[in-house]
Amino acid sequence: MALYPQLIIDALATVVYAGTKKNLVESGMVADTPAIAAPQEEGDPWHVKVVLEFPRDTDPFLKSTVKAAEAAIKYYCKKESGDRSQESGEVDVEIITEFKSAPRPEVGQMLPCVKNIIAVSSGKGGVGKSTVSANLAIALARLGYRVGLLDTDIFGPSMPKMFDVEDERPYAVKKDGRDLICPIEKYGVKLLSIGFFVSPTTATLWRGGMATSALKQLIADADWGELDYFILDTPPGTSDIHLTLLQTLPITGAIIVSTPQQVALADARKGIDMYRNDKVNVPILGLIENMAWFTPAELPENKYYIFGKEGCKQLAEEMNVPLLAQIPLVQSICDNGDAGTPAALSSDTATGLAFINLAQAVVTVVNRRNKEQPKTKIVGTK
Repeated sequence: MALYPQLIIDALATVVYAGTKKNLVESGMVADTPAIAAPQEEGDPWHVKVVLEFPRDTDPFLKSTVKAAEAAIKYYCKKESGDRSQESGEVDVEIITEFKSAPRPEVGQMLPCVKNIIAVSSGKGGVGKSTVSANLAIALARLGYRVGLLDTDIFGPSMPKMFDVEDERPYAVKKDGRDLICPIEKYGVKLLSIGFFVSPTTATLWRGGMATSALKQLIADADWGELDYFILDTPPGTSDIHLTLLQTLPITGAIIVSTPQQVALADARKGIDMYRNDKVNVPILGLIENMAWFTPAELPENKYYIFGKEGCKQLAEEMNVPLLAQIPLVQSICDNGDAGTPAALSSDTATGLAFINLAQAVVTVVNRRNKEQPKTKIVGTK
């Protein structure tokens, strides 16, 4: 058997890299000519050394790609020998990985220029948490603050539609030796979502590890710059995504969104308990009662309590946390969200003014929290 570099290149050309959907050669990931060392003595194996260059050291496809490359090289070498009975162990394969960008900052050193990180959470879906997150971010920006918004719902991203930027695609910038994602900017808010990188009509069928890896990239491998408020629109419930956020970022405080309905309030209690857990200790900044009442456009003075009356107010008193706002159920809020023009863009309407007042309340409670309480520690760090 005689091995030569082109044989190894041909083998690598059969391995598809999931990050580009192209093979390793087409993706430009074979960093150098494969090195081949013949056996020194009879019975010794051939030695093949390949250098593969990945975009970053946190690449979620790194391990699977390296294994596939090793298997392809051994298969091609065995095939070249012409003896199907020979063991693939006659060839030792060494794959060295290199990375195009500088290493990601360690946990605790990410987002050094972000002053406040606010998690907007809900115990269950369908309570309008993403609507509140979008309008809160825009309202804070309208008050003059530098704001970033991260859609952390990997499996059900909604922010691209709410900001009418579904067709936008973030580009990469080179900064401090790293390739960073540049957030989309609209309405004065820097925005990132996995929705920019996946088809809006296709389900994201990822295991938890892939989802959390993608989330970390949106946090640490993006050029967020200097922010006064970094809003995290979290998925409903308590999940791997929440744990990843708690283990990655020092969250200043959490805001819980719920409707007045008792079923929603029961789940909101679980959300509060998650953040108040002894191992987490993230302050609850307050509650927001969404869909507090229904007001028809033709009867703007009327209030109909479809989901119950003041359930969040009662829960806030029970949990000894502020009630930050009561947002009515108004058709225009839904219509504006679907159209990509959130209600907070206008302070001339009752709903727009409600979100501006919410933003002012959030600023007040955050300032009080920072004055009276120490900085939140990242879960898992001392």
